[in-house]
Amino acid sequence: MTTPLFRDDAYLRTCEAVVQNVNERGGILLDRTVFYATGGGQPGDCGSLELEDGSRIEIATAVYDADKSTVVHVPAEGQAVPEIGSRLTAHIDWSRRYRLMRMHTALHLLSVALPYPVTGGQIGDGEGRLDFDMGEETVDREALLETLNELAGGDHDVTTEWITDEELDANPDLVKTMSVKPPRGSGRVRLVRIGGDVDLQPCGGTHVGKTSEIGPLELGKIEKKGKQNRRVRIRLTD
Repeated sequence: MTTPLFRDDAYLRTCEAVVQNVNERGGILLDRTVFYATGGGQPGDCGSLELEDGSRIEIATAVYDADKSTVVHVPAEGQAVPEIGSRLTAHIDWSRRYRLMRMHTALHLLSVALPYPVTGGQIGDGEGRLDFDMGEETVDREALLETLNELAGGDHDVTTEWITDEELDANPDLVKTMSVKPPRGSGRVRLVRIGGDVDLQPCGGTHVGKTSEIGPLELGKIEKKGKQNRRVRIRLTD
């Protein structure tokens, strides 16, 4: 198992770690990591692993192994792999990660501004989207954008808390996403809370500490996807 340091502190940019294994595809497994692994619509981090001699292994992305508890650091093509047991320092591409954190938090606010079941979503570097099951309802672009920027500019705290699997089962309305299941398996589920009562939902991703860090938002395309779904895109202005 990999200790996912990003889950407790999304602002960590580096950490020291020990190489536990290198899999048959050259993926590097560490005992602990700051690299977020692809999941929940959020792409995995890229960055580098710095060896004790100062050399670096460029990491293209991070994914979960089949057991969903081990993070696999995928080297860029042509990179060497470290010796098992060696010590190194993991560095994420912070500027990219921070944009993903801002966008992920903004999508939580989008699910507040449009209170419909979420059927899909994707978090990108500066742009993201959610799909909503909203039937024949239409979206007032001007009102939606105003609401989003009011929420983002409200400087609401973004915090995490934990509940048991049983507590989540007893409160199914906490789950907004129909296509992405909350990360489970450890007996407890992480909730992300925005403000006192702005939003509360299960999520394993990385987020900013205050909504004001998101910055101004713009609306992208709003598309009809099938009979029920509306795809709404938003983006950071910087």
